[in-house]
Amino acid sequence: MAFKKTPHKKERPRTQARGLVVWQFHRFTGLEQSEGILLLFCTVVALLWVNSAWSDSYQPFWHTELSIGIGGATFSRSLLHWINDGFMVIFFFVVGMEIKREVLVGELSTVKKAALPVIAAVGGMIVPALIYILVNKGTAGANGWGIPMATDIAFSLGVLALLGKRIPVELKIFLMAFAIADDIGAVIVIAMFYASGIVWGHLLAAAIILVLLIGSNWIGIRSIPVYAVLGFLLWIAFLDSGIHATVAGVVLAMTIPARSKLDTRRFLEKARAILAHLDGRKQDQPITSPEENRQATLRALEQTAEDFEAPTQRFERALHPWVSFFIVPLFALSNAGVKFEQGIGSLVQNTVSVGVFLGLVFGKQIGITLFSFLAVKAGLASLPSSVTWRQIYGVSWLGGIGFTMSLFITGLAFAPGLLTDLSKSGIYAASVIAAIGGLWILRRNGTFPRNIRSGVVLRSGKPE
Repeated sequence: MAFKKTPHKKERPRTQARGLVVWQFHRFTGLEQSEGILLLFCTVVALLWVNSAWSDSYQPFWHTELSIGIGGATFSRSLLHWINDGFMVIFFFVVGMEIKREVLVGELSTVKKAALPVIAAVGGMIVPALIYILVNKGTAGANGWGIPMATDIAFSLGVLALLGKRIPVELKIFLMAFAIADDIGAVIVIAMFYASGIVWGHLLAAAIILVLLIGSNWIGIRSIPVYAVLGFLLWIAFLDSGIHATVAGVVLAMTIPARSKLDTRRFLEKARAILAHLDGRKQDQPITSPEENRQATLRALEQTAEDFEAPTQRFERALHPWVSFFIVPLFALSNAGVKFEQGIGSLVQNTVSVGVFLGLVFGKQIGITLFSFLAVKAGLASLPSSVTWRQIYGVSWLGGIGFTMSLFITGLAFAPGLLTDLSKSGIYAASVIAAIGGLWILRRNGTFPRNIRSGVVLRSGKPE
């Protein structure tokens, strides 16, 4: 006879405390702002580390060699390279699947839906790049023109979420859509302008693997391991091709099947049949024990649910928490460190930091707002009924939060050293100003719910 152990009284507070910690963790990871909060925390840790008494350990730690052997092949890279060329591929893979979803069924799925955010994103890339080029033409920092083009989705959406119900859902969708369109532009810029020394043999191997991936999708293969193995080989091919390895993540995402094996009607039919077998209504099955019956039913339900969920959704659901709460924070911790040895005067006088700052703060708001306005006036797009121009302008400020992607492009544009530090300083200053400016403008527009009368939103923000 087995006796159930009664927990000692002293164990109960510890169990309750553990349960409270787990509950608090799940509550934190469920918050819209949590990704941005963790990213900000890791950035602050990196900055404190670099500017502390232990600053000499920052670069040596991230440049520690880490080797991984597969058979006779050995891959040896620094820890920083494994993060930037390895883990960040997964980040770009998830970004690629988000792009694919938006193009197929989301806010970029039709010309009418995509027009406003795409045109806004184009303006938000062109104007910042032009400002940077004007400031840095003919200087050593001229190659950094792509740095102020990017918008950080996690930070910008996290800042917008701080305003809660003050903000209409349509505005959040607009921000997410133009940030995703912005990511498409950033990937194109990285692939076309930040490649170095193209190795055609590697690209040929990548092309062959890409054909295999497209063929697997075309013949209806839905197996996750198949795409995972081919995706790994694609990354290996890109790794020394001259085109940055992270582009492999986006290319791979485009080949993952986005449609499920079962439609809703067929899924319901199969699920009902399986459940009917469980409660004994189906008599044509061999007699089994209740436990065997239960396990077989659960496996059948799992397989049916897997067939109903598209592979892109399964990948995204599995990887998103890892990207949001491990990979991107780790990227920030390893890349955000900059030693503030130069005074504010040096930052103001240097063209790299000034170009990045002006591009992100002024270029983004001018480009996004101006191109959106021109698109609406030209009849190419329409402003959502519940969104005002003041809100578009406020969100254009949030577009100047260029953190993650801007830091990434900085690493491609410049070698480690003074220019990199100046660029990072410009990114930090611009991101803080852009966040504060966007919050201030949008908070002053907080009368949104009271401006609706008989289902019509008054664009002026004043009752008529």
